Amino acid sequence: MARPTPLSGFPEFLPAGRFVENRVLGILSETFELHGFAPIETRAVEPLEQLSRKGEIDKEIYVVRRLHAAEGEADELGLHFDLTVPFARYVVENAGHLAFPFRRYQVQKVWRGERPQEGRYREFTQADIDIVGQDSLTAHHDIEVPLVALDAFERLHSELGLPPVTIRVNNRKLSEGFYRGLGIDDPAAVLQRVDKYDKIGPDAVVTLLVEQVGLSDSQARACVALAGISSGDESFVEQVRALGVSHDLLDEGLGELESLVRVARRSVPDRLVADLRIARGLDYYTGTVYETFLTGSESLGSVASGGRYDALAADNRHTYPGVGYSFGVTRILAPLIGRGQLIASRQVPSAVLVALDSDETREEALHVAAMLRRRGIPVEVAPRADKFGKQIRYAERRGIPFVWFSPGHEDSVKDIRSGEQVPADPTTWQPPADDLHVRVSGTS
Repeated sequence: MARPTPLSGFPEFLPAGRFVENRVLGILSETFELHGFAPIETRAVEPLEQLSRKGEIDKEIYVVRRLHAAEGEADELGLHFDLTVPFARYVVENAGHLAFPFRRYQVQKVWRGERPQEGRYREFTQADIDIVGQDSLTAHHDIEVPLVALDAFERLHSELGLPPVTIRVNNRKLSEGFYRGLGIDDPAAVLQRVDKYDKIGPDAVVTLLVEQVGLSDSQARACVALAGISSGDESFVEQVRALGVSHDLLDEGLGELESLVRVARRSVPDRLVADLRIARGLDYYTGTVYETFLTGSESLGSVASGGRYDALAADNRHTYPGVGYSFGVTRILAPLIGRGQLIASRQVPSAVLVALDSDETREEALHVAAMLRRRGIPVEVAPRADKFGKQIRYAERRGIPFVWFSPGHEDSVKDIRSGEQVPADPTTWQPPADDLHVRVSGTS
């Protein structure tokens, strides 16, 4: 068989990388559950009409077609490109069984027709949290959700060595109120141009606002001045006030963002910044918006993001406003694993290899392995009764730290790193805590 050609944009980790991913997903899930979020999973496919119901999207949808579909049968299903659209459908379908506000987390694969590059994949894993209400959802949840995200990232940093993050936040009400206070009738068009601030710079944004949106030079420069405001404390409020614009919606947005920054600064100092250029391109956001950047990997762009939405899901009787956060798990991990910045201590889960004196002792070896496993020690039995030197080298190649000799007779265990070999009883012997399970750590 010829060597297969890899498919770009579909990352596949080696076992050590998968250990890293599993540990990260475990910490995320534990953190979400500590904050009262319940797990759900939705189907991988949605009707194409549902996936594209917000109009044109900038991610090509992968269409699902049966190999033996009838001639002329329409392509009606597509793989979901995020977890928000299927979640909106899930809420509407299951509203009668959910207690609101409903707190959910969801970890699944998604698929997009991206141009593959670092940080951009065609198949990748996301982890989402959302709090959804029925007809209303109080504003304090807009503060709660980024605090959950900060809690998760702080655990990943302290426990695994993941680089620290900065969450940059803004509020759509603040921006829209400011634009309306300037007499601008199409705030969405302004937001779309301001969203390009980091890519093209403030002067180019002014040009776009004047030439494409029809703003006056003074209006455009005021919008860009707002986008240039950034602060890790509540001082951004006075900076906005100093621009001399007033509007009720601006006041509401300023108040909500000020509360978030104040609470976050008290809970997790120096990790959350009010950045008034953050716009988030999706049009369904209506309040606070969030973007997250890895320290030292800012070139990846935002690796986790979200915000408040008031009308993403609705049926004939109710609307379901919510606030959510999406973690780009593969986007975060693939570069760090690829560069060796997050590593696993070994390639296999086994802490012990039970060696074989001969094929006749395999039954005793299996019995010793079972006794060790009953006490939570990961074990495998040597595949063949080679010379002990070969069995030790086999353990070394797999990263297994201990080899067990003479099962059922004069049992002993050897730490093949130090060479120390001691008598051992399979009912009581315990490896050091650091060797019991695969450890994940960061490197500088």
